[in-house]
Amino acid sequence: MEQSTEQTTEILLCLSPVEVANLKEGINFFRNKSTGKDYILYKSKSRLRACKNVCKHQGGLFIKDIEDLAGRSVRCTKHNWKLDVSTMKYINPPESFCQDELVVEMDENNGLLLLELNPPNPWDSEPRSPEELDFGEVQITYLTHACMDLKLGDKRMVFDPWLIGPAFARGWWLLHEPPSDWLERLCQADLIYISHLHSDHLSYPTLKKLAGRRPDIPIYVGNTERPVFWNLNQSGVQLTNINVVPFGIWQQVDKNLRFMILMDGVHPEMDTCIIVEYKGHKILNTVDCTRPNGGRLPTKVALMMSDFAGGASGFPMTFSGGKFTEEWKAQFIKTERKKLLNYKAQLVKNLQPRIYCPFAGYFVESHPSDKYIKETNTKNDPNELNNLIKKNSDVITWTPRPGATLDLGRMLKDPTDSKGIIEPPEGTKIYKDSWDFEPYLEILNAAVGDEIFLHSSWIKEYFTWAGFKDYNLVVRMIETDEDFNPFPGGYDYLVDFLDLSFPKERPQREHPYEEIRSRVDVIRHVVKNGLLWDELYIGFQTRLQRDPDIYHHLFWNHFQIKLPLTPPNWRSFLTCCEQNGPGISQVAEEDHIEPLRPAH
Repeated sequence: MEQSTEQTTEILLCLSPVEVANLKEGINFFRNKSTGKDYILYKSKSRLRACKNVCKHQGGLFIKDIEDLAGRSVRCTKHNWKLDVSTMKYINPPESFCQDELVVEMDENNGLLLLELNPPNPWDSEPRSPEELDFGEVQITYLTHACMDLKLGDKRMVFDPWLIGPAFARGWWLLHEPPSDWLERLCQADLIYISHLHSDHLSYPTLKKLAGRRPDIPIYVGNTERPVFWNLNQSGVQLTNINVVPFGIWQQVDKNLRFMILMDGVHPEMDTCIIVEYKGHKILNTVDCTRPNGGRLPTKVALMMSDFAGGASGFPMTFSGGKFTEEWKAQFIKTERKKLLNYKAQLVKNLQPRIYCPFAGYFVESHPSDKYIKETNTKNDPNELNNLIKKNSDVITWTPRPGATLDLGRMLKDPTDSKGIIEPPEGTKIYKDSWDFEPYLEILNAAVGDEIFLHSSWIKEYFTWAGFKDYNLVVRMIETDEDFNPFPGGYDYLVDFLDLSFPKERPQREHPYEEIRSRVDVIRHVVKNGLLWDELYIGFQTRLQRDPDIYHHLFWNHFQIKLPLTPPNWRSFLTCCEQNGPGISQVAEEDHIEPLRPAH
């Protein structure tokens, strides 16, 4: 029988007439004692606004913001994000997100109800009852990082193939040694799902190998605002069967197999997750989503997999100055990893899958130049997470190793079946101990001597192309060597994003300031190809200072996700430079910047 696909209303909290009468002006915190869930009510004279006491970033709890004398804001205990409850807008980071509001309704006795309007769960449309699985009918084989090879009856599906090369320019390398037959496995797949555009999931080196054998392999991605394959043409990878599908709609593969792609609640413009269903058995892969599907997910699925490790950010390892001492960073990382571990354990406890697998966190900063990051950017241990899950629930856990295969039919029937999980043969190499750096570093190094950078007017050309302005922020950009010392002959310049000028000195007006030091090979590769700045930031290729210590969401979000889809027209730029002849560039004349010419 088909389940209801109508919108439902849920009562989250009831306040008695006395409790309503005692509401104070400003912020009021409440907990539903029967559910343990927390809520915030804001009272301004006769007006009431309400929301869940859950930070939209990573689910942290809000407390009173003692720095706010007006009594309108709350502060998250996880990352110090701040929410103005009077407007339901986040004020740190500024101009970023809005909080979802709850419906406030008064009853006939002057009591109060907090209501949530719930849309129907899309996976409940055309529901299917689970059928018994034969042994070997559904098998999940772990390859590396976030890459799983799923055998689903007579179909094969692969998630997020990153099997060779680096991710994020040169900052991430595979921790695990992929099975030797990885390319054969990819070529045999009937379909591939790629969750989002980050290069540890969308690996062009891997896809180039695959395209050489099967350019027409069906690849499925969600219909994100920033297309997953936005950079396909420039990558040179010849793939001819990319399918962009809408969110929340079942995609039928055959009579037994279907899948549904869902968006992330925090980063809907780029992040997705997926539900795969075979004969009524659901496999939930939340990948890197911060709040997959806004926190609304199917419960009691057969298998759930998610990220777990942390460390996928330049913060705080690449920051210095002010509070960013080595002691502070070490304590912050330790605390954050523990919070993430507890968050994932609680999520698994709430969703109650039959089996849980931590993945999508098996990378290492293996290039010698990133030794500092490797030593400081500690990550969660998957076994520690699994032990925490087992302590608090009956969920079966699986820590995958390359080439290991889970037989879903066997595990659902008898979790103690010795053939339920087949480990790789004894002597199989699990961890990589060498990486082929040179081919990928050569690509980056080629940008250093590019003709573009003989003309200092590239600076104005690039930032005009980027299209970010009318924001009170001044950034100093410094090209550096491997050790983040100024690159001999490199560029060192200011960008004032209020009017998109390039002054010789910082302006007299009050303004926030950031200093970004970037390795010259990576920053020039990014500039030349119009790539997103995640290559720099998540790839640990920058060192940053900021004053004051505020995260400028609009700035970073623009350069990490909202840059134009087509790269700068450098051919036209160089033609213009040739016509103007040698001499001081236009940007230097107009905006008083005096960048040094690069050394050759």
